[in-house]
Amino acid sequence: MSAGINFGWLQAGTATRLAVSPHAGISWRIKSDLLFSLRDLFSVVPPIQIGGAGVYNSTIVALGYGWDNGDLSAGPSIAIYFMPACGRTMCGHVAGMAAGAHAQTNAYVAGPLGVSVSANVDWVGGSSLVLPGYVSVLVVAGPVLRWSVK
Repeated sequence: MSAGINFGWLQAGTATRLAVSPHAGISWRIKSDLLFSLRDLFSVVPPIQIGGAGVYNSTIVALGYGWDNGDLSAGPSIAIYFMPACGRTMCGHVAGMAAGAHAQTNAYVAGPLGVSVSANVDWVGGSSLVLPGYVSVLVVAGPVLRWSVK
């Protein structure tokens, strides 16, 4: 099991916004170094930015490779979101559900304490007048803590 909080940027449309992203996950070793992971990444767009607050929650199923001091995984994700966004001609809030892809790496540098970097690409917008057919990109990094059961 692992949990942490990451900080980074969420880009939807033409504007990039600060994102604070607590996350948690559980991984099972399928074979010696092969991992199966379930993760949830809950991103908050703080209200201190133009356009106001937003939330972006991604649930991820991933396969990866693990070693003693880290892991790397990738897989599909599904996101539920309500966030401020700007297109070429207008700004507003967009809400909905989006499918996408996720990649994450964790490097444990001091026992169970480490650094996590996550990236999500989701297809958002649909019939939105603010974001017709756009994608969102979320890249965050921060500390992570892991618990192991042997």
